[in-house]
Amino acid sequence: MADPELHPLPASTSDAPGGTTDKTPEQARQHRLAVFRGAKRTLADQTVDHTLAERLTALLADGAEVYDLDEFPDVYGNGAVAELERRTAEALGFPAAAFFPTGTMAQQVALRCWASRTGDPTVALHPIAHPEVHERDALSQVSGLRTVHLTEEPRLPNADEVRGFEEPFATLMLELPLRDAGYVLPTWEELVAVVDAARERDAVVHFDGARLWETTAHFGRSLPEIAGLADSVYVSFYKTLGGLSGAVLVGSESLIEQARTWRHRYGGQLFQQFPAALAGLLGLRKVLPELPSYVAHAKVVAEAMREGFTAAGVPWFRVHPEPPHTHEFQVWLPYDADVLSAAALAQAEEGVCLFRRWFANPSGPAGLAFTEVTVNAPGLAWTAEDVRAAVADFVRRLP
Repeated sequence: MADPELHPLPASTSDAPGGTTDKTPEQARQHRLAVFRGAKRTLADQTVDHTLAERLTALLADGAEVYDLDEFPDVYGNGAVAELERRTAEALGFPAAAFFPTGTMAQQVALRCWASRTGDPTVALHPIAHPEVHERDALSQVSGLRTVHLTEEPRLPNADEVRGFEEPFATLMLELPLRDAGYVLPTWEELVAVVDAARERDAVVHFDGARLWETTAHFGRSLPEIAGLADSVYVSFYKTLGGLSGAVLVGSESLIEQARTWRHRYGGQLFQQFPAALAGLLGLRKVLPELPSYVAHAKVVAEAMREGFTAAGVPWFRVHPEPPHTHEFQVWLPYDADVLSAAALAQAEEGVCLFRRWFANPSGPAGLAFTEVTVNAPGLAWTAEDVRAAVADFVRRLP
């Protein structure tokens, strides 16, 4: 799931409309978390809302459902970690998998391995894909790779753009969904055509599938069918599945063997990782089967928000995409981000957490702000009328 407290885009830490508070950024963050945690109604349960004791207690209480807790802890990747690798490979339909402490590392290693295998360090990806925006140029600075962009549009490239790109590239990386564009996805037919176009160029295909778990409803296909279009796929466990941390890279046995070597070189061969592995196994067992219902209800929530803003007479707004492609989407409003964040916090203080933090427009016209909305288990209890009423109350709090 999205984590609004860790959103990488710059934003003010103010909790007051148009002003500042005497809180430090960390104090303001702790205050927000306490308020959101205390709200009686929320659209989504966020992992950051829970204390250390709560997370550890839940892990101990539920862990036996997915792994024998009387076993000894993992040591350098065996035990619970190896079991998570096995079950992830099985879920995605690949022969082998490797667990990494971070998705950034998993993807760095995957793309580096493909560069060594193809002899070409050029990776085609979107300019707002995660490695380009959120990894401090690690692809070039650490791995010596070069990136090219097939489109500037806020969507994944289409087949014609892949086929007609004037420069050679050996690897096409597709982020599914493209988070910073609004968790957007192509149609299934468009995705197949893009992959086919890459094959025509003799390029390998890697999926940044941090949130691939969310895509089955939109594509109308199973996870193995979706993942099977690519040569390698990385998936995250703390995003979407509510895990503690960690990621898995799946691919052929030879690719994963090579990836394990680079994982060690990158410092990712950790001594013990059983809490993250147990949390990942629980996500596969408990959260993954529920995602289609979250995606379906996100469409209800998004439509009700549109109706609510219209009825409240807001002069301009955007719910994007409409309807949502996953259980996460964006809402845009023509107000200062601090004003919107303060209204969201005030509403949550009275028991209703409709929105969380808002962020200044990273590009384009000034005066616009956006937030990311996630719908999961608590949100299923909201009716369309509940959402419309909450939107009306939120708008009344704006100047």
